[in-house]
Amino acid sequence: MVRRLLIPVLAAALAAGLAACGEDDGGADPGQIPVVATTTQAADLARNVGGDRVHVEGLLAPNADPHEYEVRPDDVKALGGADVVVRSGGDLDAWLDDAIENAGGDPEVVTLLDAVKPLTDAGHEHGAGEDGHAGDEVDPHWWQDPRNAELAVAAIERALSRADPEGASGYRARADAYTAELRRLDRAVAHCWDEVPAAQRKLVTTHDALGYYARRYGLEVIGAVIPSLSTQAQPSAGDTAALIDLIRRERVRAVFAESSVNPKVEQAIAREAGARVGPALWADSLGPPGSDGDTYLRSIASNTRALAGGVSGGAVTCSLPVR
Repeated sequence: MVRRLLIPVLAAALAAGLAACGEDDGGADPGQIPVVATTTQAADLARNVGGDRVHVEGLLAPNADPHEYEVRPDDVKALGGADVVVRSGGDLDAWLDDAIENAGGDPEVVTLLDAVKPLTDAGHEHGAGEDGHAGDEVDPHWWQDPRNAELAVAAIERALSRADPEGASGYRARADAYTAELRRLDRAVAHCWDEVPAAQRKLVTTHDALGYYARRYGLEVIGAVIPSLSTQAQPSAGDTAALIDLIRRERVRAVFAESSVNPKVEQAIAREAGARVGPALWADSLGPPGSDGDTYLRSIASNTRALAGGVSGGAVTCSLPVR
């Protein structure tokens, strides 16, 4: 019965997607340093470090799935004129190498996943370990731990300072100020999770995108609708039935869909398992302007409120004031 119910829903939901296209905001003003960033998180961090001295063009639009992105001619043009390219790293923007080659420019490329490698190595992200991923597969969702964002900010500051030595003091000052915000947020999120009993910290999401967050704040990843680091994978009926059984057995209260996917599969699984669907998470992308996930800081705060409230059955609410 479970298979007959979920297969049509699963197929329809996985076929639905959002067009991933970047935003062109008019180009750099005279004197600005042209910077291109691949993902929405990379673009937001670069803007906070660069300030008005740089023009950051983000290739991916808010709420777009980076796993499904296709390079456009405008992207190649932007890359050809960039002094610095900020890439997230891993399979999220593996398409960038060919795009830079086709663009014909010679930008400095900073890969943020490499910048956070000391911390991810300590967390067993490479190879088989606590995250359950085998071989050399690397979880590319590094930004879900604010400590990783801190390392990424430092890497961006160094790259911008090399490209624009005259602006180095400003980059350093903005990086320091933003790092202080990251640390305040990290402490506030940790305090929020201290209010949630450990037995309730059980996480089921659309795909394996919150491993870093879970390890940082003591959550247990029970499973995912798509048991993969990429949304391009497809779960089998057997995977789905096993997840439903696991949710029942572990008494998981909420299943969390992601903002960039159709939540029909999550709704069907939650209904079968006797759980509810929690508020949508900002997993692979930040949100559009005006949403509660339109900056990196706000996305982490929004996810925390959604997760803590969902797994606690509404008993825990978090005050996480961020800009």
